[in-house]
Amino acid sequence: MKYTKVSSVSLKEEYGLEGGELECVCMQTPFDGAPDWKRPAVIVVPGGGYSMVSRREAMPIASAFLARGFQTFVLTYLCCGDGVRYPEQLLELGCAVDYVKKHAEEFFVNPDEVFAVGFSAGGHLTANLAVEYPTLSEKLGREVEGKPAAVGLVYPVISTETGYVGSHNNLLNGYTDEAKEELLKTLNLDNAVSETTAPAFLLSTAQDALVPATNAMRFATALAKHKVDYELHVYPCGSHGGATFDYEVNTDRNPDFIRNRRWLDDCATFFRRYTKEVF
Repeated sequence: MKYTKVSSVSLKEEYGLEGGELECVCMQTPFDGAPDWKRPAVIVVPGGGYSMVSRREAMPIASAFLARGFQTFVLTYLCCGDGVRYPEQLLELGCAVDYVKKHAEEFFVNPDEVFAVGFSAGGHLTANLAVEYPTLSEKLGREVEGKPAAVGLVYPVISTETGYVGSHNNLLNGYTDEAKEELLKTLNLDNAVSETTAPAFLLSTAQDALVPATNAMRFATALAKHKVDYELHVYPCGSHGGATFDYEVNTDRNPDFIRNRRWLDDCATFFRRYTKEVF
């Protein structure tokens, strides 16, 4: 009897986008005595500066959330080198959420419990969805339901004003300076937070020299201002890109670095605030 199903969905074919691939790794068969069995879902959004999609922030993360009771999906989105720019990546993630919700029955997913967790530039993309999901249908030209129940933002890029601009430069490659200035009013995402923004779990490290922790802190402060539920962790140790923060994907053997892996349990617990299933 099969208990795990791995499949792949082309968002380009399903929604007429430029690209977007959704890899699905799910428990397939309900256990005895649970005919109405459902799981919440997590869509994993790797980082890579909008120039590539990081492998260390893809399947290792999906595996960790699968083990914690979630059906899991990994989004491979197009990047700057593919000749695309904002809002293509936002539309790909929004359509990924819509696809999981519309196919919830075949994935054994509760459609009201679709979460997203993003890393670095993928954290920016995930936070972008958290604030801009109400505009998806207008941007796409068709109705989609892209609202996440909550998001996880792991060492996320948030603003060009906090010491890192590479991701925004790639995301807006090809726009005029005037257009970039206008778009940054919302793509510096702490400025775009409102009362409708999805709840967020945020993680960073004080030693992150590439994407400073002030990115996550600015977003958390904006959420607090608008009374949106959030949880923020800033660990003292760890460079950028720790992913699961364990030995499988990192060479750092510092015990203070390894203890950061507790974020996975904390994030899963935060997401469960918005689920009805008993774990």
